[in-house]
Amino acid sequence: MNAPWITYRPELKVLDCTIRDGGLVNDHRFDDAFVKAVYEACVEAGIDYMEIGYKASKELFPRDQFGPWKHCDEEDLRRVVGDNPTELKLSAMADAGKSNWRTDILPKSESVLDMIRVAFYVHQVSEAVDMINDAAEKGYEVTANLMAVSKAKEEEIDQALEVLAETPACQLVVVDSFGSLYAEQIERLVKKYLECGKATGKEVGMHAHNNQQLAFANTIEAIIHGANRVDASMAGLGRGAGNCPMELLIGFLRNPKFKIRPIYKVIQDQLQPLRQTVEWGAFPEFMITGQLNEHPRSAIAARRGEMCDRYVEFYDKMISDV
Repeated sequence: MNAPWITYRPELKVLDCTIRDGGLVNDHRFDDAFVKAVYEACVEAGIDYMEIGYKASKELFPRDQFGPWKHCDEEDLRRVVGDNPTELKLSAMADAGKSNWRTDILPKSESVLDMIRVAFYVHQVSEAVDMINDAAEKGYEVTANLMAVSKAKEEEIDQALEVLAETPACQLVVVDSFGSLYAEQIERLVKKYLECGKATGKEVGMHAHNNQQLAFANTIEAIIHGANRVDASMAGLGRGAGNCPMELLIGFLRNPKFKIRPIYKVIQDQLQPLRQTVEWGAFPEFMITGQLNEHPRSAIAARRGEMCDRYVEFYDKMISDV
């Protein structure tokens, strides 16, 4: 029984990004049974949102090279979730410059999706605003996910937030794409995003990567300073070092509406077997790119190639390239 002084924030909502972010480790080639198991675990655990994949361009990401969760066509979604007769809301991510969002994102009345998360770099703010407006006009909840914020200049972030504050996005999400941020930086960014979104009632979200094994700690830090929308994935599955582990986050939140047992069950039955064929986690290569504030693509290539586990060689190469 919990001590009476331990409480929770009922307004805090959790998004599961296992399939969307996790799909970056296997080109989104999850079979239907795997996706359905994660979906059912989210429902049983009381998770608020499940990000089931991307709305990516079929020209840039051909269907014969990527699994269905790269595109989230309606027939694929409904094959797994039907009409989604649950309280779990479904989300897909659209990347600026990589999505035919005008045509591929259907009106909400024709889709089982509830939310579109617009992801973009600071130089893509103009397109992001158009994407946010389009998705909102189509009837979706929309979030603004400014990626690689650790690489952006302060004035660039400020200018982007000023523009985004005027959009119908319901959330501004702090995205630690490279897993390079520390607690004091998370605090500063969350407070900045909150101040920017205050006038229009926008919530602040947190999407953390685990390159320095700080994803869970940084998510807690964001919550402490007022972020009410947080991302996590089952067993931390995600690109490279992965994301904040859902099982840790739910254990921390103390909200009785969340149930942790279904999460451990899907980890046992689905995520653990997946480790036999794909790799994720905080290997030294990812720690190095996190410490250097670099995209983990070089670490992913090293893990998959001849340089795997040659940490000193990889470190020396990264230092010489920076």
